[in-house]
Amino acid sequence: MTLTIIVVVAIVLVVFILGGIASRPGEWYRNLKKPSWNPPNWAFGPAWTIILSLAGAAAVFAWTAAADGGEQTRVAVLFAINIFFYVIWSPLFFAARRPDWALAEVPFLWLSILALIVGLWDISSTASWLLVPFLLWVTFAAFLNWRIVRLNAPFGSKAEVPSHALHGEHARERR
Repeated sequence: MTLTIIVVVAIVLVVFILGGIASRPGEWYRNLKKPSWNPPNWAFGPAWTIILSLAGAAAVFAWTAAADGGEQTRVAVLFAINIFFYVIWSPLFFAARRPDWALAEVPFLWLSILALIVGLWDISSTASWLLVPFLLWVTFAAFLNWRIVRLNAPFGSKAEVPSHALHGEHARERR
């Protein structure tokens, strides 16, 4: 069990660091229009720390409760798929500056969390319950992502042009 905890903590730290590196908001993010219910930037770090800690605990519970190698493989595969979708959202949103692409990726992340909850239930219901806050937070984040897209679209090379540099009809279309 100690080795399992060490491995899970290491994976959670790597995932947290990768997410943190890819999620540096910067001036571009600060300049986006956001809904009034957007949490303050400082709240995201603690929220993700809690969520990833719970996910790590879920991994430990599921791994140690797995009856055999087949169940351990299921645990590992479900978490690997989830980590993949978790890690790619931030570079899409922040590095690529494409909230629209990140929004298109959200259903895959959401489904990977749901797959974890359902897929781990018969191994460890405790592990499944520990993942519910993750699903709820991503549901909230998906609505936030959707709203940011609605308030700021379009994205891409034309979106990089400052609005004051646009003139005439095109400028009115962008507002």
